[in-house]
Amino acid sequence: MNYDITLLTERRYLQAKKGNPYTANVVLEDQLMVDALGAKGLRVNRVAWDDPHFDWSSTKYALFRAVWDYFDRLDEFRQWYQNTAKHTRFINSRALIDWNIDKHYLQELVTKGVNIPGTLFIEAGTATDLSSAIEEAKDRFNINSDEFVLKPCVAGGARHTYKFHYTERDNYHEVFKQLVAKEAMMLQEFQKNVVLEGEVSLMLFNGTYTHAILKQAKPGDFRVQDDYGGSVIPYSPNEEAIAFAKHAMLACPELPLYGRADMFKDNSGNWALAELEIFEPELWFRFYPEAAEVMAKKIKDTLFS
Repeated sequence: MNYDITLLTERRYLQAKKGNPYTANVVLEDQLMVDALGAKGLRVNRVAWDDPHFDWSSTKYALFRAVWDYFDRLDEFRQWYQNTAKHTRFINSRALIDWNIDKHYLQELVTKGVNIPGTLFIEAGTATDLSSAIEEAKDRFNINSDEFVLKPCVAGGARHTYKFHYTERDNYHEVFKQLVAKEAMMLQEFQKNVVLEGEVSLMLFNGTYTHAILKQAKPGDFRVQDDYGGSVIPYSPNEEAIAFAKHAMLACPELPLYGRADMFKDNSGNWALAELEIFEPELWFRFYPEAAEVMAKKIKDTLFS
């Protein structure tokens, strides 16, 4: 059978598991997307991205959803990605995914007027130590804070993400050395409002805002992901926040069909971008199921009309 769109997930999310609400939410939200696309007359299925038996030439498009094991299997994923791109097209486009999968894209957004926290990019194999990197970041970005966050340029779910005070830097010297030897890293000024107020995520489809959520870390933590006990609740952004998110999306090399802008108030009280998720973002359709209909319409009108 041939398909118009194949939703991509990972094996652990193929079916809901009893007593596992996290998996159940992924399955629910994918089903909302399958139903919305099907209602537009599109032939849709859903498979694990690493399914060895699926014929990728049998689908016009592959739509990335919960492929959240890719950064733990990056070499394998890249090989699959390159091979699959020979047989089908991706949503969002391959060009956008190539651009977005590595957070070096933040440097380009800065040149287009998108505010991000002071961020020093440290390339893999760079001969430096954490103390020197901190001093360079403080000088380059006029950072007055003594709290920092270290994280990889290719990652998700707070993988290898560390928050520390300047006086604790020696405790992270070895982990910094090991990480930089293998992959590019980002050293950022820690943003206190991520803990005090939370991080906001706005969902946009072909530039149209639909809904937002607020992610807040559990007491004593700085990671807002629900993997680490963070909470997620619906959120009503003001016009300033919506305008900021739209500006960030419009600054992409091409307008994404779907995406998420993760934002917070920076240490100066201005909206700042944590990241743009236009590769495999969680979209929280369960809080606003109508957004799946919006996304399906944008896909149908843009790609199948």
